[in-house]
Amino acid sequence: MSLRPLHDRVIVRRLEEETTTAGGIVIPDNAKEKPSRGEIIAVGNGKPLESGDVRALDVKVGDNVLFGKFAGTEVKADGEELLVLREDDIMAVIEG
Repeated sequence: MSLRPLHDRVIVRRLEEETTTAGGIVIPDNAKEKPSRGEIIAVGNGKPLESGDVRALDVKVGDNVLFGKFAGTEVKADGEELLVLREDDIMAVIEG
């Protein structure tokens, strides 16, 4: 199954968080929070404006992004959990 987001939506694959702290303490699975970082795997065409024009998105496929803990909608596609969210829900692009 292939997903194509509409308008200003993007599809994100969550990135795995570290399983140990800087001090070497192992974090058990039941104590982990869902990661708020991810990689964009698909983007929509852009945000429709009132004038009828379409504003291109500031993010692109392959960008690593930071988003809110409760942002977006979780979906399953081909057994993989993905997140569909609006560009407005993305707080930052992680560079470097």
